[in-house]
Amino acid sequence: MQGHRSVLARVSPLLLGLALWSAAEEYDYYTWQADNFQNGRFYAKQSQCVDIPADLHLCHNVGYKKMRLPNLLEHESMPEVKQQAGSWVPLLAKRCHTDTQVFLCSLFAPVCLERPIYPCRSLCEVVRASCAPVMESYGFPWPEMLDCNKFPLDNDLCITVQFGTKQVTAPPVTKICTQCEIEQKPETMRVQLCASDFVLKMRIKEMKIEKGDRKLIAAQKKKKVLKAGKLKRKEFRKLILYIKNAAGCPCPQLDNLSGNFLIMGRKVDNRLLLTAIYKWDKRSKEMKYAVNFMFSYPCSDTISHSAGPHLGSFH
Repeated sequence: MQGHRSVLARVSPLLLGLALWSAAEEYDYYTWQADNFQNGRFYAKQSQCVDIPADLHLCHNVGYKKMRLPNLLEHESMPEVKQQAGSWVPLLAKRCHTDTQVFLCSLFAPVCLERPIYPCRSLCEVVRASCAPVMESYGFPWPEMLDCNKFPLDNDLCITVQFGTKQVTAPPVTKICTQCEIEQKPETMRVQLCASDFVLKMRIKEMKIEKGDRKLIAAQKKKKVLKAGKLKRKEFRKLILYIKNAAGCPCPQLDNLSGNFLIMGRKVDNRLLLTAIYKWDKRSKEMKYAVNFMFSYPCSDTISHSAGPHLGSFH
């Protein structure tokens, strides 16, 4: 028991323990029972210690090599884990808290010890305090599956806060609208494209301020639907997009409304929310790669639209 306490106290001893554990082949397969506090259940499938695959982007660089499957969110296969975890990848890039990956991966890709190790309630609470406001700017509430009250109070057998209670970086003096904080990199755009409900190439006719949001009215002509998702054709005819809580923050991409834009978004409560915006640049290799990827590879193989909050614009 004392050995486990030292392992769980900090990340580095935890990783050392995992390295020793994964080196012992006879411990790679064993059965276990989930804890009661989250309405634990018996798994029909025998628990395994498996390698964290490189394409599990949420956790492939978390610092240890093997994970427990089924995981602590009741995902019993690796394809299901990848689908469900994929939508959370952009939240890491948003860097809302230093412990975001530790918290999420403790559930999606839990460490392989002799019993399930859950995150402590305090870890959940500090991540929620920093990241929930970012999620809410896109119309996402903190999800029920991550209700902090479900997790145990701090003890020696749960994962506590690792890197402190502050954000990764201090906020800039002038905060750009969250939806406009964009790095035009192929991997960033690929994740955004797959996590969005719809993707458009369009011109903007007019921009207004309405109840704290920016309201974008699309030009009727020269509008191309790159990804329709579940939206109906009539919803694209007279297109109005909203940038939530963006009335008072700058969005450099919208300083000049001329030309085409690459728009990504989601449908929330019958409103179309813009979640990412790029100035269209046909000479951009990154943009060409991302758009070609969308038509060449099915997003269902990488990012599931039913998984998590679809935070596809947090880069």
